[in-house]
Amino acid sequence: MKVAVKEEKKEEKKKNFFVRLWNFFTPYEKIWYFSILGLSLLITFLFPSTVDDLIVNPVLIMWLYLADVILNATCELLISKQSRFNFIVSFLVEIVEIVTLILIGERFATMAVTVFFWIPIDIISFVSWNKHKDKKDDELTVVRTLSGWQEVVLIFGIIVWTAGVGYLLTIISPEGILDANGTLDIIVCYLDAMCSAVAISNGVFILLRYREQWISWYIVATLETVMNIMMGQWVLLVLKLGYFTNTTYGYIKWTKYIKTHKKESGLKTDLKLSEKKEA
Repeated sequence: MKVAVKEEKKEEKKKNFFVRLWNFFTPYEKIWYFSILGLSLLITFLFPSTVDDLIVNPVLIMWLYLADVILNATCELLISKQSRFNFIVSFLVEIVEIVTLILIGERFATMAVTVFFWIPIDIISFVSWNKHKDKKDDELTVVRTLSGWQEVVLIFGIIVWTAGVGYLLTIISPEGILDANGTLDIIVCYLDAMCSAVAISNGVFILLRYREQWISWYIVATLETVMNIMMGQWVLLVLKLGYFTNTTYGYIKWTKYIKTHKKESGLKTDLKLSEKKEA
């Protein structure tokens, strides 16, 4: 009897987990997520990669692209919900992207940033976000916003990184997809460098829980879109559509959260001051 009861409890917990998981997302979030998944599957079969002659196994590449879209969409949605579990999904994203970039032999700046920056930063961020849970709802993480001078320093850093790394890539980049057209090859090198610079700033912002990470992500999504079109990676354009829509959604959600908590902290300060005066 005891064994049967334990089994029933386990089954109930499983059911409750999936119910909680389903209810964790709003109707809009569910529609957004499944729309991205559906479009990805459609594009995968209707518009396969146009660079098949340079790929050992083009079918494998297409499935990796599809996995990248699904995992990235999941990760982005969890970030917009201020969930620390986005970093677990992000780790899987990085593994898929490293394998893909090795196979296609392109985007070396992006791959280096993924290996030496994103994987460590995700681990550190997961620990950091765990330490800054919202007091009312521990599924949420406390987020904040940057000051003006920090933004100026950041922009200058991105310009310097793009110029320096972009130039190095034009020197050391091996023959690749766009090698037949030298000008396009150079453009991709500089776009790759800029993309990696903005991605680094985005990672730092996520670690420090700054709302400006969404602005960085707008820029990354734009640059990625240009490179995806130039390299014929059509299925990844669905992911970029997801980025643009979810980035807007996430920016609005984080802004509302910050404003609400500023008001609450202001009210608490006023109450403390009035209590001191009365005392």
